[in-house]
Amino acid sequence: MNWDRIAGNWKRFRGKARQRWGNFVADEFDIVSGSRDELIGRIQARYGVAHDAAERRVDNWLESVANDR
Repeated sequence: MNWDRIAGNWKRFRGKARQRWGNFVADEFDIVSGSRDELIGRIQARYGVAHDAAERRVDNWLESVANDR
């Protein structure tokens, strides 16, 4: 699965993202609105990790979402 599919169906995948990143407040998922870069930035800020670590977390989540299908 590629990110374009996530972005295009953000409302559907938002719940799965919310399960994965429970420290986010609901408004942050509205702000992310399917943007991979925004999600990475929010993970960096909320969890205090480096950009590459946040990117790996997003990639791992993307892979897990693809496997759930």
